[in-house]
Amino acid sequence: MKNLSGSLFIFTIAVVAALASTAGAQTPAPTPPISDGGPIKTFEVRLPVTVTDKRDLVKGLQRGDFIVLEDGVPQNVTFFSDEKTNPPVYVGVLMDTSPSTAGKLKFSREAAKNFIYTVTRLRKDKAAFMTFDHQIVLHQDFTDRLDQLDRAVDAVTKTGSQTALYDAVWKFSDEKLRTIPGRRVIVLITDGDDTFSRAQISDAIDIAQRTETTIFGISTKAGFLGSVPGVTAGTVKDRGDRLLEQLCEATGGQAFFTGNMLDLERAFTRISQELRSQYILTYQPANQNYDGRERKVEVRLRDPAKAKRYRIRTKSSYRALRDEL
Repeated sequence: MKNLSGSLFIFTIAVVAALASTAGAQTPAPTPPISDGGPIKTFEVRLPVTVTDKRDLVKGLQRGDFIVLEDGVPQNVTFFSDEKTNPPVYVGVLMDTSPSTAGKLKFSREAAKNFIYTVTRLRKDKAAFMTFDHQIVLHQDFTDRLDQLDRAVDAVTKTGSQTALYDAVWKFSDEKLRTIPGRRVIVLITDGDDTFSRAQISDAIDIAQRTETTIFGISTKAGFLGSVPGVTAGTVKDRGDRLLEQLCEATGGQAFFTGNMLDLERAFTRISQELRSQYILTYQPANQNYDGRERKVEVRLRDPAKAKRYRIRTKSSYRALRDEL
């Protein structure tokens, strides 16, 4: 027993000494970008880019026509596609069913269906349908079956008690768009006033940028008197409209303000044409550190004459965070 006790004592002392030696040898150091001990990995940023000449969409540009800057530093473009080679579109239609939409629910349903018909190309693109009020409900997951989407939209007949717009954007981006292989798009049909979300607008923008999602907004608030039942007259943007515009523009999208059905159809056609004619630029940031900073992104045209004539729209920034949500 003495020999056994002595052996255990010596073993314990040896373990303690080894641990102390290891702790003493360690010094604080910055967290490396990759800590799993495996092969060194790099992250890339994908930019859906829209180019316009006044209101007309510009097609036919090539990879060499673009310059990508991150925090003012030129970046190396690793992938380029245009309308001929672009991947499929996965679009989530998120419809506001809060109390403020009660008088225009039929109009919103028709808007949702018309948009799906206009944008979704059979056997290529897919759409999903979600509503948000005080609850967020996915009525139809991604599908190219228009009959299933029709039934899902028509089944919505009641409104809720609040508006959780930013939470809906967060939930759909995080749960539905994060891993899909194609281009990621959200279309919001709303009056723009969030009253219930735990998330802030900055959180909604952040998750959309991190999942490389472009957001388009269709406001049902700024209509013309009598054109759509329940739509408020006038076109002056209030705080909710401005926030909707901020949400869309920060992700490379656009907000449309109309309650007139004809103008609404034009907006749907415009979004559909834009998605068809987008350029996809992917680059590998020279700074590969996951430092959590917001990084400014800018896309320019190399030719000064084209740069002066054309306008470019894409997301304006992203945060360099490891995607572990």
